[in-house]
Amino acid sequence: MSGSRFPRRVYDRGVEPDARFTLANERTFLAWIRTSLALLAAGVALEALALGMQPGFRLAASILLILAGLATPIQAWLGWMRTERALREAEPLRPPWIAVPLALVVAVTAVLVLLGVLWA
Repeated sequence: MSGSRFPRRVYDRGVEPDARFTLANERTFLAWIRTSLALLAAGVALEALALGMQPGFRLAASILLILAGLATPIQAWLGWMRTERALREAEPLRPPWIAVPLALVVAVTAVLVLLGVLWA
């Protein structure tokens, strides 16, 4: 059965883990997808609503949020695969590679929005 599951590079390794851990991994995947949708929506809304901000700062903040929203599903997929493989092979779990860059993007975006409001 494991040979017919996608992706094979995940399911062809190790042994089937406890279903609770697999389901938790899927919930984490979906949380990253929700984060991606929120980042994309925030980036689009910031530019589409044309708030009373300096346009250059608003555009820069929007672009940062949209780029983060594009990168986050990649983290979701790669993180899901890495975690599932680690569970199947009883290896330690690695942290998400995007956590620190995403925190920096949110912080820089907040600074851009603040500056955009102050210089409007």
